[in-house]
Amino acid sequence: MKVRVMTHLNNERRPETQPGVASAEDGLVILDGPDGVAVTMTAAAAAETGHNLVEAARAAQMQIGTTPGSDEN
Repeated sequence: MKVRVMTHLNNERRPETQPGVASAEDGLVILDGPDGVAVTMTAAAAAETGHNLVEAARAAQMQIGTTPGSDEN
């Protein structure tokens, strides 16, 4: 599984801690992220992305020994 880590202006690599915000507009899903990042997807692509994110989050939490939904930071 590929994992992308946000790179900040000082080139320090650290994961984003704020969740993205999803909305539906004109039959499309828009995911707004940090630093003005936005992605527009079809409903099907958004649903699959959501599923993939949940599965990856569960795997990551198991790797570090936290419970689903907890804030480990």
